[in-house]
Amino acid sequence: MEEAWNYEQCVSVLTSEIELLRIMAAAQDCVRQAVVNREWADFDEKTLEVNRAGEQFAILEEERDLLFSALSGESGNREEKPFYAIISVLPPEEARELARLYRELKTESLKMQARNETFLAYLNEAKTMAAAYLEAVYPNRGGKLYSRMGRRVSQDLRSMVFNTQF
Repeated sequence: MEEAWNYEQCVSVLTSEIELLRIMAAAQDCVRQAVVNREWADFDEKTLEVNRAGEQFAILEEERDLLFSALSGESGNREEKPFYAIISVLPPEEARELARLYRELKTESLKMQARNETFLAYLNEAKTMAAAYLEAVYPNRGGKLYSRMGRRVSQDLRSMVFNTQF
């Protein structure tokens, strides 16, 4: 379906994307806090919230792509023009507002990317530390993990629980 160019709709889509990124960032901060504090109910709830916002964001991205395709006069598999080249045909005030919104969208997405990379680094470090701890405490296990039923399990450490009560 080919969308017709509509400035107001484009402003609405960009603004909605920015707001969704802010919502996702807040929810991801809650996810990070839930992991650090080991509050798994909050973790599940906020993870679902992030996923829902991500799905909405993907829909808005498709709509934005269609809108700017209509403006640039290209569709389908095309060699994409830079954003600023596409909006250069618009009146100066419209181009300025779209450029401002686009910069804000890029800034929010870069912040989100930095948060994600930091969180992933934290998780990877925690997994590495847990693996090193198990190797130090149980050197005879030879790098293998077993379930409480005695079956060998994956070493990915995604859902490992330590029983600290004796």
